[in-house]
Amino acid sequence: MEVLASGNEEYKMPDPDGFREWVRTHKQRGLVNKVMSEREAVERFVSDGDYICWDWMWPHKGPNSLIREIIRQKKKHFWAGVRLDTFSTALLVAAGCIDKIDLGFTTIFGTLEQAVREGEVKVIEWSNTCMVLRYVAGSMGIAFLPINFITGTDLFQYSGSKLVKDPFTGRSTCLIPALNPDVSIIHVNQCDIHGNARVFGPNPGTKELAAASKKLILSTEELIPEDEIRKEPVRTNIPYYLVDAIVVAPFGAYPGSMPGHYDADIEGIMAALGAQRDFTMDDYMEKEIYSVESHEEFLEKRVGIKKLLQLKNQDTIREGYYKL
Repeated sequence: MEVLASGNEEYKMPDPDGFREWVRTHKQRGLVNKVMSEREAVERFVSDGDYICWDWMWPHKGPNSLIREIIRQKKKHFWAGVRLDTFSTALLVAAGCIDKIDLGFTTIFGTLEQAVREGEVKVIEWSNTCMVLRYVAGSMGIAFLPINFITGTDLFQYSGSKLVKDPFTGRSTCLIPALNPDVSIIHVNQCDIHGNARVFGPNPGTKELAAASKKLILSTEELIPEDEIRKEPVRTNIPYYLVDAIVVAPFGAYPGSMPGHYDADIEGIMAALGAQRDFTMDDYMEKEIYSVESHEEFLEKRVGIKKLLQLKNQDTIREGYYKL
C-alpha cells in the first residue's frame, strides 16, 4: 500500500498478533471471583509506563475512585489515551503520573496548560471520534481503520495518521492506527463477581475500549447476583472474560454523577476545577487523595453521609436505567 503522507506525531505501534497472544495467555476463561480492593486491583494490574485509558469523564460516569487510588500509589510514566475528559487528565498530570497524551478532548487551562507549555507532558491530537475508532480497530484485532474526516485538516498533521492510496479505488484515504491499551478502567452501574457488567444509558466506545484492552479494571456501584445477569443477558454490556478485577465502589464516580444512582456534586466539581485554575492542585490532592487511605475513608471524611444522600435524592430519572 502506497503511503502518500504521514502525520508528524508518534503513535503507539499496533501489534494485533501480540494482543491476541496476551489474551490467550493472560485472560481468565473460568467463572472465578474477581472482586478485590481498589488497592489490590491497582497494585496488581496498573504498572509504571503503561498505556492507560479510562471511560467517560470526571463529572459524569468517570472511574474517579480508581483514578484517586492510582495517584495515591504514585504510579508514573503513563501514556494516556484521553477521550471526552474534563479534569482527570489534569489531576493525573499534576500528580506526575502522565508523560504523554493521545488527546480526543480535555479542558486545557491552568496547571495542565502550564505542563504542556513547559514540556512536562506531550500532547498528540486525535479527536474523540478517532480515539473511539482506534478502540474499535483494537477490539477487532486489526492494525488500522480507514477514515476520511480528518484528511486535509490540521488535525492530520498533529496526529500519527497516514494518507495512503486506496488499492480498490485508487483514491487517497486516511488510516488511523489501532489501539490496545495496557490497562483501562471503567465505572459501571452493576456487575456480578465474575465481571459481567451493565452500563446503563448512552455508552459510546465503552464496549470497544473494554474489548481492546489487555487489562481491564471495573469499579461498580453495586455487586449483583449471577442469577440476575442470567435472567437478562441482553443487559450485559461487558462480558466477564474481558475483566481482570472488580472493585465494589458505591459513589465511585463522585464528585461526578452516575445516572440511575446519584447526581453530580457541583460544589465538588467546581472546587476541583478551581484548583486547576488557581495552581493549587497540590493542596487539592493532599486533602482529597493523600490524606485518606481508601475510597470508603474519602466518602466518610471528605464528603459525608448527608451530602451523599442529597446527591442520591437529586437523581430522580429511572427510565432506561432500572425497571419501574
